[in-house]
Amino acid sequence: MANTKSAKKMVRKIAKRTEVNKARRSRMRSFIRSVEEAITAGNKSEAQEALKNAEPAIMRNSQKGIMHKRAASRKVSRLSKRVAKLG
Repeated sequence: MANTKSAKKMVRKIAKRTEVNKARRSRMRSFIRSVEEAITAGNKSEAQEALKNAEPAIMRNSQKGIMHKRAASRKVSRLSKRVAKLG
């Protein structure tokens, strides 16, 4: 348990930050899910549109420290590759 005034404040700050990060992570996963669903349905134009919306969200999260930069790039790359394969 936090003892000092500053430690108690840090606990509050961390809790707030955790909520913000959870919301951002959830939003990013929703974008990714929309791309996945379009790929599964075989709809290339819808998948491209979904990817165009998902990519900035993923990269923004990597800049905010929610996801590692390379993990974000890898995720975008793999999604792009799968969308490109649709015929």
